[in-house]
Amino acid sequence: MQKNINIKNKKARFEYELLDTLVAGIVLSGTEIKSIRLSKASISESFCEFNEAGELFVINMHIDEYFNGGYSNHRPRAERKLLLNKRELKKWLKEVRNTGITIVPLRLFLNEKGLAKLEIALARGKKLYDKRETIKDRDNKRNLDRVKKSFR
Repeated sequence: MQKNINIKNKKARFEYELLDTLVAGIVLSGTEIKSIRLSKASISESFCEFNEAGELFVINMHIDEYFNGGYSNHRPRAERKLLLNKRELKKWLKEVRNTGITIVPLRLFLNEKGLAKLEIALARGKKLYDKRETIKDRDNKRNLDRVKKSFR
């Protein structure tokens, strides 16, 4: 069994401008945590939403079915509840409702106790010219590093 599980959403930092981050727990069933421990999960197309009761859920997170699960296996794309403090939930609910920002998952990992955690962020979508600027900055940094390496 692999100890360091670190599933990232690489597109999130390119598609969104990240404003604030939190680490939240996830409500999972037995076969879901077993699949996560085998790194059989994806958060690349997922997002978070509040329901009517003010609870936060992660939508469209894919966790493969556990191969030894049998009849008690989970659904791969079920909505999963996130565990946060009431104060944090109220603050983020107000931010999402008042402004046009969204909540995206950045990283799914296991903490030192073996519990699955999800790092989420308040994010504002980037415009096309912002994405071009990001690409240009990344290329300039890469070229600068090459020049520095050649002088050593």
